[in-house]
Amino acid sequence: MNYEKLSKEVSYALRHAPWEYELEMDEEGWVSIEQLLTALNTEGRFEYITQNDLAVMIDKSDKKRHEIKAGKIRAMYGHSIPMHIVKEEKIPPDKLYHGTARRFIESIKNNGLLSMSRQYVHLSADIDTARKVGLRRDNSPCILEIDSKRAYENGVKFYHGNEKVWLADKIPSGYISEL
Repeated sequence: MNYEKLSKEVSYALRHAPWEYELEMDEEGWVSIEQLLTALNTEGRFEYITQNDLAVMIDKSDKKRHEIKAGKIRAMYGHSIPMHIVKEEKIPPDKLYHGTARRFIESIKNNGLLSMSRQYVHLSADIDTARKVGLRRDNSPCILEIDSKRAYENGVKFYHGNEKVWLADKIPSGYISEL
C-alpha cells in the first residue's frame, strides 16, 4: 500500500474538491468515512481501501494532515474551498445525467430528484460519469437524462461543481427521462 499516494488523494478530496467525489462535508469539515471509502473504492486506484488503511495513513504521516473521530474524517488544514461549497448559479449544458440504483426509480418518477441527506442533487456532465456514480449503489444502475436546458428556462437553479459535476437543489420529474 502506498500511503503517501493515498494521503495525497484523500487530501485532494477533503481539501480541494469534495464534490468530485460526491462527498458531503459538514460545517467543521467532517466527511463520513463510509462515503469517502465508497468514492475511493469506485475510482479504481484505491479499490480495496479500508478504514484501517486510513488510520495507518494518518499514523505514518509526519505532517498529521487528517484526523478521524466518530466514523468521520477531515483534513486539518490546507483547504482551498470554504467549508460549505459556495453555490454560484450557472447556465447548465442542455443535457445532464444522473446514475442511480434501480430501487429509487419509482420515487424519482413520483417526486423528482431530491437532495435527500445531501446539500444538493449531484448531476453528471456525461453518461460515463453518471454510470460510475450509479455503480456505487447498484451493479446495473439506471441512467437518467435531465432536460437541464428546459428546466433552467423554467426556473430550476443549477450550480457548477466542476467540468464533470453539476449541482441542483431539486429536479422535478417532468425534466427527467430514463436512457
